[in-house]
Amino acid sequence: MSVPKILLYYVFTPIADPDAIRLWQRDLCESLGLRGRILISADGMNGTLGGDLAAVKRYLRKTKDYPAFKNLDVKWSEGTGLDDEGRSVDFPKLVVKVRDEIVSFGAPGELVVDEHGVVGGATKLQPREIEALVADRDDVVFFDGRNRFEAQIGRFRDAVVPDVSTTREFVAELDSGKYDHLKDKTVVTYCTGGIRCEVLSGLMKSRGFGEVYQLDGGIVRYGETFGDDGLWEGSLYVFDKRGSVDFSDHTAVLGHCVVCGEATKRMQNCADLSCREQLVVCETHAGTARCTAHPVTA
Repeated sequence: MSVPKILLYYVFTPIADPDAIRLWQRDLCESLGLRGRILISADGMNGTLGGDLAAVKRYLRKTKDYPAFKNLDVKWSEGTGLDDEGRSVDFPKLVVKVRDEIVSFGAPGELVVDEHGVVGGATKLQPREIEALVADRDDVVFFDGRNRFEAQIGRFRDAVVPDVSTTREFVAELDSGKYDHLKDKTVVTYCTGGIRCEVLSGLMKSRGFGEVYQLDGGIVRYGETFGDDGLWEGSLYVFDKRGSVDFSDHTAVLGHCVVCGEATKRMQNCADLSCREQLVVCETHAGTARCTAHPVTA
């Protein structure tokens, strides 16, 4: 019986020949019928792939056989389904690319990586260690390492959500001074699976944030541990056709339709084809919702 699964993973490690890794990974995924997106740089690899469980397991086993990738940080989730050819319906195609950065902060010169991972990053805490930290300290601040639209349908309670629409805006946002008042607080960065916070935490530490921690494994691992019975609230935005995932049968709905205000977790692109803004939109207004930069005209 075919079982659709989605794999989310990353590793920071020096890669001498990223293009050779690209060719190998592309051929491996194609041979197994996997779809998704893999980014490779001189500093590591980041990917999300969907397909039949058996194929995804074979992919992971073969990839981790490569010594540099033996410590992949891996998360599993349920896929929506498979098509008649046994390929994931959650991804339209397979994309494998080499980039300057596997997470596009626009600051490749600030990232230092060795065989153990990111050099100078934050201390990683497991979900239960995060809970203990919050219970023990009264100055803990959750800092969202995602784009602001992702936080509209789910976020940690009382989290600081930076006003960024792309990851590349984080450096300017940190340098603006808006968050200097947090430099003497206990800051916990979080993101979907952990990779964006690997870089963000280091950027914050180099800018004078004194005590910075990172949620190891990101929101995905926290949700696996606590469901919706911890400090996380709402749905988790994901960059595939699922749109979002929930961690229980009692997930809170935090989002509100930009047109009518109805509670919803549904998200879609702005109706203006030239705009890439993601909006919270209910089913009723699915085809008409536009952002403030592209209003509906008479």
